Amino acid sequence: MELITDIRAALGEGPSWDGNRQVLYWVDILGKRFYEFNPSDGKLNEYQSDQLLGAVVPRQSGGFILAMQHGFYSFRPETNEWLSIHDPEARKLDNRFNDGKCDPVGRFWAGTLSLTGKPRDCALYRMDPDLSITKVLEGISLSNGMGWSPEGTTMYFIDTPTYSVAAFVYDLASGSISGKRLLIDIPRTAGAPDGMTVDEEGMLWIAHWGGYQVTRWNPRTGKMLQSLSVPAPHVTSCVFGGKNRNELYITTAREWLSEELLRQYPLSGGLFRVKLDICGAESYSFIG
Repeated sequence: MELITDIRAALGEGPSWDGNRQVLYWVDILGKRFYEFNPSDGKLNEYQSDQLLGAVVPRQSGGFILAMQHGFYSFRPETNEWLSIHDPEARKLDNRFNDGKCDPVGRFWAGTLSLTGKPRDCALYRMDPDLSITKVLEGISLSNGMGWSPEGTTMYFIDTPTYSVAAFVYDLASGSISGKRLLIDIPRTAGAPDGMTVDEEGMLWIAHWGGYQVTRWNPRTGKMLQSLSVPAPHVTSCVFGGKNRNELYITTAREWLSEELLRQYPLSGGLFRVKLDICGAESYSFIG
């Protein structure tokens, strides 16, 4: 487990690997910024916004698409333009967008959470290439990790307070989901399930908030296969990167840790990397 950068993010989250540029993006939600890291030269760029920032993905036409406190946005670094696309929960002032990523054909998915912890008051949305936005799931408490099976016919989703991973039949042509079923139950002692990614064998890698670890699970059996210890209590998300996509990048947080825990785990909030003997799924760009 290697510390890549000790940025001490308050709430590091949402890593995304850009296979074209061979760089990593991730956000500091509470810091209202996102980062771009180039492993080839160690260069770190930072982009500051004026609101909480939940997730960022590259856009094929240039720039980025983001899920932010007040809905979906686009951003172009060369002009520093942050443009609002739509805020589907504008009337829910205590909600913000959280984790998000693109599906295998380039649609952007992102969900919300309640800043006051209100249960079942949030939703999961899909943004299509024409920038239209569809509410796909409602009655969610804290929308978090998602991913797709290697063949693209199954979508996985985490609503954190349920301590479980749900699966849906996924229609790649339309982006619709159906047939919800629960695949994995996470023990309370393991820490709450947060962000998630998928490897080339179809296994799920889950970050554990309050669990000091990333775990690997078989979605067919519901069994845990492996645990990677992380030197931070709040492990938030993970993604495969590198030229061969066999390097797992892991984000962490410092917020909500006591002074004692920060002394014990001073690298909390940093970005970590571990090289594995398995490759991960591709991170996709927004096609619109």
